[in-house]
Amino acid sequence: MKTIALRLKSLRDRILDAERLHGRPPGSVALLAVSKTRSAEEIRAARAAGQLRFGENYLQEAMVKMDTLADLDLEWHFIGPIQSNKTREIAARFAWVHSVDRLKIAQRLSATRPPELPPLNVCIQVNIGDESSKSGINLAQLPELAQEIGRLPRLKLRGLMTMPRLTEDQAEQRRQFRDLREGYDRLKAVGNSLDTLSMGTSADLEAAIAEGATIVRVGTDVFGERGADRLA
Repeated sequence: MKTIALRLKSLRDRILDAERLHGRPPGSVALLAVSKTRSAEEIRAARAAGQLRFGENYLQEAMVKMDTLADLDLEWHFIGPIQSNKTREIAARFAWVHSVDRLKIAQRLSATRPPELPPLNVCIQVNIGDESSKSGINLAQLPELAQEIGRLPRLKLRGLMTMPRLTEDQAEQRRQFRDLREGYDRLKAVGNSLDTLSMGTSADLEAAIAEGATIVRVGTDVFGERGADRLA
């Protein structure tokens, strides 16, 4: 039975292999461990194995874990849908938000980011497959929203995030990620200072890395199936 430490090693090797295969510099792709529904003890075990970045979807659950793990040096990323009444706590508690898809939410995050903290790092979520079940804007809306977010004083627009349609077809995986990267490239070409493409999970991280991902988001392949003892 694999421990969290062994799973992390296997995953890091997989990312490194994909970087090499696709001509990416070693270490150019960061791993975000998706820790929603995982315990503080599991996160502590992952941190002991060298994992720094953790992604959470649910604010109340995340805040409990943040308080429990306050003794650790952790970088918290919010990756779930954002409700307007949760923006104050998200702005105060997280270093990154990957799921901004409305100007109203961006404005509230900027207005409530504590002044003693650096600007909040944000990514715009793009619904690359135009799926009604998923959050995010379409590529046509991207330039206007990026321009508006760029004017907000307490946010730093870092890049784009997507959750593409699930498919085992690697060519289709790459096409979806390529569409996002091309949107990202267009934003950079008109002066946006971006450095982040948050895309790819355990099912498609090779395709994402091939198309320029800088952050991949992985849960089960870090922590194992829920309910099993894999902390050692």
